[in-house]
Amino acid sequence: MDHVIQAKKTALITGAASGVGFAVAKRCRDEGMHLALLDIDEKNLAKAKNTLADMDPCLMTEAYVLDVADVPLWEETARQIAQTFPDIDLVVLNAGKGFKPDRQDSKNLKPWLDGNYWRKTMDTNVYGPLNGLNALLPILISSKARTPKSIVITGSKQGITNPPGAGNPAYNASKAAIKNLTEHLAYDLRSDPSTAHISVHLLIPGWTWTGLMGNVGPTNEEDVKKPAGAWYPSQVAEELLNGLKTRSFYIVCPDGETDRALDQARMKWASEDVVEGRPALSRWDENWKTRAEEMIQMDAESRRV
Repeated sequence: MDHVIQAKKTALITGAASGVGFAVAKRCRDEGMHLALLDIDEKNLAKAKNTLADMDPCLMTEAYVLDVADVPLWEETARQIAQTFPDIDLVVLNAGKGFKPDRQDSKNLKPWLDGNYWRKTMDTNVYGPLNGLNALLPILISSKARTPKSIVITGSKQGITNPPGAGNPAYNASKAAIKNLTEHLAYDLRSDPSTAHISVHLLIPGWTWTGLMGNVGPTNEEDVKKPAGAWYPSQVAEELLNGLKTRSFYIVCPDGETDRALDQARMKWASEDVVEGRPALSRWDENWKTRAEEMIQMDAESRRV
């Protein structure tokens, strides 16, 4: 059956200068795909373009400096891409960032007293993908080629399990919003015969050693020192391509510390807070966390059998 991961098809990737975005671009290039690379980091974007172009000079490799929160720049970039590439087959809206509050109040309160911190996070992590959809969906829909196309949006497990304590609730909230809007997008496109050929996928990485954690730029992973439990971006990219080939909507990635069974048990516990009427984020509540950990581990063990 036909799918988007094929030679001579085109992949457009945001956040492509490093981390998961660069790894996905490299993996797509391995498959013989043309590449449109977008990132706000002009210096590392140029390095990424050169590295990927050298892999196969016969394939198209174009780079576009873009702040995903900038609507006019998105529109102009989309026009340039449409004029350069004959078609777009795969869109990976991957760019995202974690910001920290500037306020110096107590640890628990400072995120709630810094509106600018929330706006910056939402502008990049939520409106960034939405701006990309507004600019690129018309191109995908108007394509004369009715072959399968795919949109991937990068979420996070933090948008599902919502862990407190990191002082960064805006990041969790932004990724929860991404989960919600990606689910809606998938339903709307598959429910309309005119867009049913455009599949939508939510990429949910595990603990990955990316630019957010110090792995900056288009790196050679053999030279990167990372914690033993973290995955390389290339492992996430491989999981993404496998998920596209099997047409999975939720592409949940394990890592070196958390296997699929434990992920599933933690996500189930989080969703059942609502159903069971438990305190919000009961997994971390003083009166619940011991019981939660025991039940989650039992659930995980039962899934491994």
